[in-house]
Amino acid sequence: MSTYNSGESAAGSIGSILGQTYGDLELLVTDDGSTDPATLQLLSDMAKQDGRIRVFFQKENLGPGCARNNSIREARGRYIAFCDSDDRWEPNKLERQIRFMNENHVALSYTSYLRVKPSGEKVAIVIAPERMTFGKLQVDNKIGLSTAIYDIELLGRKYYMPLLRKRQDWGLTLAILRDCHFALGLREPLTLYMVRKGSVSRNKMSLIKYNLAIYEQVLGFSKVKSVLKFCFVFMPNYIFKRLKTRWDSRKYLAD
Repeated sequence: MSTYNSGESAAGSIGSILGQTYGDLELLVTDDGSTDPATLQLLSDMAKQDGRIRVFFQKENLGPGCARNNSIREARGRYIAFCDSDDRWEPNKLERQIRFMNENHVALSYTSYLRVKPSGEKVAIVIAPERMTFGKLQVDNKIGLSTAIYDIELLGRKYYMPLLRKRQDWGLTLAILRDCHFALGLREPLTLYMVRKGSVSRNKMSLIKYNLAIYEQVLGFSKVKSVLKFCFVFMPNYIFKRLKTRWDSRKYLAD
């Protein structure tokens, strides 16, 4: 988990991790140069209260990719999982997902997730594709970061996020899938994604340049190919994905 001036929301996220039915875990939190004393105090206090929490403090804000990379380097377990500091995990997420990975002998997995308001109201569901390949993931990022788990016993500790301010999670999963070829998804919504007004990920126009950066820096495309890929492959698939999410959500919320 990376944090940046997110004390109030991080408390709930941390609680959802410590409350997992899969208890053999460590939570590595790297704070990305927070200036909010409440956030820094919260992290220090929680680390003292539970020995499973290890907290690292970066002196300056370098972006969530840099913070997450620090935690990846420091991790001592077999599995690497991510949870953003305003997201939540269902209590059985780790137990259910790791069993799924072992049963299917897969090195990378992900799940469906619910979009919820801070009040807890469910507003949408994003249903995970059953199978993801390197080629499919190039089209659009269909793996929610807070749902992803990968197995370093099978893959090795060699995957880190590109140092981009945004879309760095997509870069990581692309790098993994380039080597392991496929990942599998659980259809169960085991993660709650918090929807907040003005959040970084909701400002879609600002993400365009980072999409292009992924094409160029991670996939090695030329500038021309990157622009063509974005306009004629990414955007049509993104629009289709949004429409599908609306349709799936109407059915799910109506039940």
